[in-house]
Amino acid sequence: MSSPARAEALGEPEVPVRRSWMAWLFFANLGLWLGVYAPIQVLLPQQAELFDNANKELVFGLVTGAGAVAALLANPVIGLLSDRTTSRFGRRHPWTLTGALIGAAGLVVLANAPDITVMTIGWCLVQAGLNGMLASLTSVVPDQVPVGQRATVGGLVGISQMLGTVLGAVVVTLLVTGLTNGYLACAAIVVVGALLFVVITPDVRLPKALRPSFALREMWISPRRHPDFSWAWGCHFMINLGNAFGTLYLLFFLADVVHYPSPEDGLLILMALYGVALVIGAVVFGSMSDRSGKRKPFVLLAVVVMAVAALLLVVWQTWTAALIAAPLLGVGFGVYMAVALALLTQVLPAAADRAKDLGVVNIANALPQVVAPLLTTVVLANLGGYRGLFAVSALATVIAGFLVTRVKSVS
Repeated sequence: MSSPARAEALGEPEVPVRRSWMAWLFFANLGLWLGVYAPIQVLLPQQAELFDNANKELVFGLVTGAGAVAALLANPVIGLLSDRTTSRFGRRHPWTLTGALIGAAGLVVLANAPDITVMTIGWCLVQAGLNGMLASLTSVVPDQVPVGQRATVGGLVGISQMLGTVLGAVVVTLLVTGLTNGYLACAAIVVVGALLFVVITPDVRLPKALRPSFALREMWISPRRHPDFSWAWGCHFMINLGNAFGTLYLLFFLADVVHYPSPEDGLLILMALYGVALVIGAVVFGSMSDRSGKRKPFVLLAVVVMAVAALLLVVWQTWTAALIAAPLLGVGFGVYMAVALALLTQVLPAAADRAKDLGVVNIANALPQVVAPLLTTVVLANLGGYRGLFAVSALATVIAGFLVTRVKSVS
């Protein structure tokens, strides 16, 4: 195989991507995260309460936990398949669109779910499809974005995740009413975002001669051979675990502890504050990271700010405290998301397995959704209720800061 073909498919990209390409990637990610977070923040808790009000926390935890298992499996598997796809439409685009359609189908199932069992099946489909889409969308960054642009692009991806959370709450609480309409609106937005990215932007084709071998044992990435990847993965996992502890049960926290008159409206206000702060953190510090070429100092800054936000809710459980903690958490997570994608793509073991390896990275997004609901039940019952939960959130975040200091190949 000629070196130009190899360089295009597997080499480090050198030509900067255009702003228009960034914009379409942003919108595709926006639709993806809206399809994930609007159900998690609003629709699934409401549906759990509708089916079993007395055990709503347990139902919500079981459903989200099952969905996270589906996400955990789908992300690296779809990544593995994406790395080996030689379609004339490219390696990534076919899986982006397929994942979006599966996720949308799951949202339709949720819209018509008559009981908890079907609700669980629907959410598993959503998580499997959208995490397959996530695997392909994440991998286009090392495929097409030079290292010097990656924190900037990572910042946009982080903003899309935040806006997906905020706009999802807006869509399902203000623009449409009812569980059915909420789920169907999310499904439509997911498909439109994916379709626009796939149709408008080019994808890199993989020549058949460069297709890696196919074996499930290749899912394993040796910590001994690739220690920096393992430390970065651990940092990403702990950040997401801390974030899950702090946000998954926020609606119930506002209702049962803060006693805010309208928890859904309160959540919308907090998410708006969180979102504005995240945009500022991602844009400002992502650009600073690319200019300096450094990643770890910005991760450590994010860890400190996020831990302070969680600890504030340990000592002061009021609506005022929540109004202060939300933008603190937002700016911290914005800083982290801007540099995380850059750092993680710089420690990938092999260019031929970018999507698979990033799928393994994305397990660090999904696994906390399994672990957090299970541990939250224990924490709430035995470690001081929501004070204990936010303290555990801060602890997980601090551990992430320690782990990133162990990465040696990235400054």
